[in-house]
Amino acid sequence: MKGFAAVAVALTLASPVAAQTSAHDTSHASHAKGDTAFAALQARGKIAMGVDQYTSKHRFEPLPDGGRIELQRLEDDAAGTATIREHLQAIAHAFVEGDFSTPAYVHWREVPGAATIARKRAQLRVIYKPLPRGGQLRLQSKDPEVVKAIHEFLAFQRGDHRAGK
Repeated sequence: MKGFAAVAVALTLASPVAAQTSAHDTSHASHAKGDTAFAALQARGKIAMGVDQYTSKHRFEPLPDGGRIELQRLEDDAAGTATIREHLQAIAHAFVEGDFSTPAYVHWREVPGAATIARKRAQLRVIYKPLPRGGQLRLQSKDPEVVKAIHEFLAFQRGDHRAGK
């Protein structure tokens, strides 16, 4: 998990209760009370992505040729929007290189589909696009195995982030 190893050790040693508390305790955050695994996921997401996960929205959409990952701030926030855009551009570069260490760090495990996408990265196209409060990545492939892996990757992310459909 490359650059996140030291942070991962620190989070492991931190109290799960500490991960639940936040200055941005929104109604979404109150759903995580008592769910230390989700609170820890959110805390690691904040470290990896640079923005509070409770004040941002993820969207993971499967598409016939792959899918879309969208991350946006819930409210206008120029600094947060810029941070998201930088993060997504870095992720786009990492995915093209077959590096899925950031999702593995955030989810504390290898994300389903990531190994196949990494192995067949020559068949992957990643396109970054800015959005009003963040950005999106389009993951595309003509290879059915890669498309299936992208769908697995997105379905896992959608469930773990509780991002709905």
